[in-house]
Order: sequence, then structure tokens, then C-alpha cells
Amino acid sequence: MLLLVSHLHRRLAIIASTASILLASASPLLAAELYVGGASVSITPDEPVALTGQMRTRISANVESEVTATALALESRDGDKVVDQAIMVSCDLIAIREGVLDAVRKRVQDRIPGFDPKKLVMNATHTHTAPVIREGIYELPDKGIMRPAEYLEFLADRVADAAVAAWEARQPGQVGWGLGHAVVAQNRRTVYSNGTAAMYGATAKDNFLEIEGYEDHGVEVLFFWDAKDQLIATCVNVACPAQEVEGRSAVNADFWHPVRNTLREKYGEDLHVLAWTGAAGDQSPHLMYSKPSEERMRKLRGLTRLEELARRIVVAWEEALQGASQERHTDVPFVHTVKTIELPERMVTHEESFALKAKVAELATDPKKKRRMQWHQSAVDRFDRQQAGELQPYEMELHAIRLGDIAIATNDFELFTDFGIQMKARSPALQTFVIQLAGPGTYVPSARAARGGGYSAIVESNLVGPEGGQALADQTVEQLKSLWSDK
Repeated sequence: MLLLVSHLHRRLAIIASTASILLASASPLLAAELYVGGASVSITPDEPVALTGQMRTRISANVESEVTATALALESRDGDKVVDQAIMVSCDLIAIREGVLDAVRKRVQDRIPGFDPKKLVMNATHTHTAPVIREGIYELPDKGIMRPAEYLEFLADRVADAAVAAWEARQPGQVGWGLGHAVVAQNRRTVYSNGTAAMYGATAKDNFLEIEGYEDHGVEVLFFWDAKDQLIATCVNVACPAQEVEGRSAVNADFWHPVRNTLREKYGEDLHVLAWTGAAGDQSPHLMYSKPSEERMRKLRGLTRLEELARRIVVAWEEALQGASQERHTDVPFVHTVKTIELPERMVTHEESFALKAKVAELATDPKKKRRMQWHQSAVDRFDRQQAGELQPYEMELHAIRLGDIAIATNDFELFTDFGIQMKARSPALQTFVIQLAGPGTYVPSARAARGGGYSAIVESNLVGPEGGQALADQTVEQLKSLWSDK
């Protein structure tokens, strides 16, 4: 790739590179001048809300840290001609629930003439201390809180404002990419000697056998500078959901809040930090073993657990910055494809349906367990539909982006890390960013997890099972390869 040297040298390098491409009959995807804009906005409600992410009802007592939406606008131009575009918005939410993306795109459409709303994509950090968006999930008080439907409107307005602000702020920019490493996630599924598995299962038992799956400690980072070498935006891809403080009754952006604060203190208060969660359906920041020694070291450092996680991410980010700063690109290939794919839904067996119906009957008499009862009932409803011959493949919008040597791919789910590693390993890119929870999200387990069972790998947890996860990996890799294709 091209190094940022003098303007003349860069242009000569582009000409030489273009000639080489033509002679070799390689990909016609040529470099184009990159324009970049960023914006950040609070999506914190100004009144109490129900908090999402648990089976029980929680009403926010206060705001411990703001939840935010951060937008990045990208556009490539060949002279006056627009080559491609994207607006990417990272949100401190548990997921991008049904209706949210459409509401934002509708608001943006009339405010950004010439921009294709389909090229706006959102993702969630999966904080469990963000407002509820869907009605009817929890038993809520009639007064004194912002209703989920009201929050959805509030959210869509704020996110649209951020998207428009980022678009209007775009200017000629530079991009660089780098890789660091940080132990933030641990695989949270415990396997026992009888072959069963459990999320957050105790590891201090005599029948503890192993931690089930892989962990991905890579921290993939994108950096964007303006023409004056001022860092204006960064995208940080960590394969771990933001749920260290998931059980609290307060609005909280989890570990991304101290990450953003630390980076802004060191690199500029106007730095826009997009948090991207990698494939991490079986991951968590919670400690699974060696907890006493880990906690001892944290206390000796004088840090809270959120501060400790943020410290590790920032160190990895700075490792990546050291490399990326040496290779800043102003003219890069940039292409953004959007494709709707279908994934097979997970089938509910007769045996599973009997157990599910028993659980529904047991929970139906207790209003406090409404959320858990609905969870089981949804799988019963799916069984009945499937038995009637009505199969419903899961439709998902897949965004695949090439930006220079790097690739970006999105998915809707809490995708088990096995699939994310597979995508990265099979990708044609130098470096691949996998972004989960760009949609409403349910778990997609690996085959070994489904065999072990337990929450996150049982049928109630999955609209799409291991077969669908493999189909997602295959189709994502196929789409990425097309961005590097000669055709």
C-alpha cells in the first residue's frame, strides 16, 4: 500500500500502481480520495427507563455513565465522481432491535440528498444497562418512566442527528489500520465431565473438564486523520460484549465509557470512538477462573474492574497506533456492498417442545417471571409453526466493506467466536473486522456448544443454529472474496 509521503510522490505511486494493475489484468478496483467525517451524541434518556438484558425488570435509578451513539461517514471520490459511501453508527445498546434501523434511515433519507440509506449501518456494544426499546417485554409501571416506544423515537432522532452531522463534517482524510492484543474476554461456557455445558458454570468443581471454546484477544483498530494529521476518529473492534456491570439498576455504557474518556484525554477531546463488538456470543468480561489472583492485581493497581478492562484496551489501541501511524493512506480502494442473505432457522424437536410447554405452564402463574415465560413460549410457537410446514429462513442484511487492505463484515447476532475466527482466517484481507449485533440479535452457537446445551446454545436462545452459523460464515467469506476478485 501507499505510504503518506509528499503529494507528488503519492501521485506518482498511484500512476505506477495503476499501470501495474492494468498490465497484470488484476482487479479494476482503483484507489480514490477518501473523505471522512465523525460525530458523537448522547442517547441517554432524561428520565427513568426500564433497563434491558436480564430476565427481571429493572428501572434505572440514575445515570452512572452516558450511553452514546458515534457516527463515522466515509466517502471515496475520483475527482468529482463519488465512488462509494458508508455511514456507520456504533451505539451503547444491547442490540439494534427491530424498527430502529428503519426509523433512523427514514429520518436520514430526506436530510442527506444523494446518499443511499441502505448504506447506513448500526451496531450495538451489548451493554446490559441501556434502555429497553421493545414494548411488552417486561411488567412496567404505568407512570414515572419513559416508555420503550418513546425511547425508540428519542433514539432514532439522536442517531439520525449524529449520522447527518458526521456526513456534513466529512473532509479529505487519511486512514490507517493496526492490530493490538488485550485479554478482555473469557469464554464463559464451562464443560463438565458428563459432556454438559453451562454459561458461567462453576470451574472449581471436581467434574470441571474444560472451557468450551476459543477466545479472540486481537484488538483490530482503524484510525482516521484529517489533512493536518489530527486524529479525528477511530474504530476499535474487540471480541467481547460490554457487560461487566450488567446487573446494575443504572444507565451505564460499561467499559467503553472509560475507554473513550481515556483516549480523548490523551489524543483530543473531539476524538470520535466507535466501539465494534467482534464475534463474541460465547464471551464475557467476567472472570471464569483465577479470580482471587486477578482481583488482587486489580486492587494493587488501584483500579475498578471497568478501569482495568479499559486500560488493557487502550494499551492495545496504542500498540496498533504505533504501526498504523507509519502507513497513512489518503487514496485507497473503498467499496461497500449490501446484500440480503437467508439463513436456515433452528428446528425445534418434539422432545424440546414437551419440555418447553412444561416450563411455560410452570411460569405462567407468576407475573414476575413473565419475561422468562415468553422466552420459552416463543420456541413453542416456532415448533407449532414448523410442524404446520411453515419454515421461516432468517433474513439478514450483510454489509461487506473493503477499505484498502482491510475488510469489514457485519452480522445481526451474538455470534459464537468460532465463526468469527473462521471468517478472519478465510478472509482475503490483510486484516478483517467482524462486527456483530448490527441487528436484533440472538445467539448463534457452534456445533460443539449445541451438543453441550445450556443457556445461549439451547433452542430458546437461537433463531439460527450451528447450520445457519456455518452458512453465515460461508456467505460472508464469499462476499469478502468478491471485493478482492479479478472479475
